[in-house]
Amino acid sequence: MSARDEVLSRIRAALAPGGAVPEVPRAYLGAGSGPAAGDAAVVARFCERAAEYRATVRRVPAGELDAAVAGACREQGARRLAVPARRDPIPGLELLVDDPPISARDLDLLDGVLSGCALAIAETGTIVLDGGERSGRRALTLVPDFHICLVEAAEVHASVPDAIAALAPAAAEGRPLTFVSGPSATSDIELERVEGVHGPRTLVILVLEA
Repeated sequence: MSARDEVLSRIRAALAPGGAVPEVPRAYLGAGSGPAAGDAAVVARFCERAAEYRATVRRVPAGELDAAVAGACREQGARRLAVPARRDPIPGLELLVDDPPISARDLDLLDGVLSGCALAIAETGTIVLDGGERSGRRALTLVPDFHICLVEAAEVHASVPDAIAALAPAAAEGRPLTFVSGPSATSDIELERVEGVHGPRTLVILVLEA
């Protein structure tokens, strides 16, 4: 019997009526098994993990948000930013609302994008964009080379299961979910890390304290 015939034989046996079904272990941690979203240790862990992915992470008191955004833009020489929805102006910056949708060509000509997110995951240092009003559509945060993402400390979840449970309404509505851990990067070619391939080269995360 050839290797191919052996493999196919095993598949047929497994699919046959009355095949043995192994017991699936269910002892893994689920949603709600760890600290609550926004817990001080959870937020601190998210900041640490996100920084390990080469994102710039800063914790910002709510009243100092505009100054933090303006400061991040000065560091990058950025002045014209796309935003997913209308918001109060920030001195020194030109905010272009993505309504009607800005073309991909025009997005590429801007200095960057300023958005919120649906939530963040401490375990993996990940921000999650859900296509909602705070996150904006996917192209908005994938085309520009510079992304400032606002993360509310209360929306930082401890683990992936916690985040998946919280994202259930967005998934039920069919909205696209984008998981972002650090700036876009790949090491596909010669194992050399290249940033800015499938999204922004520079990611600044501003964690808004309560």
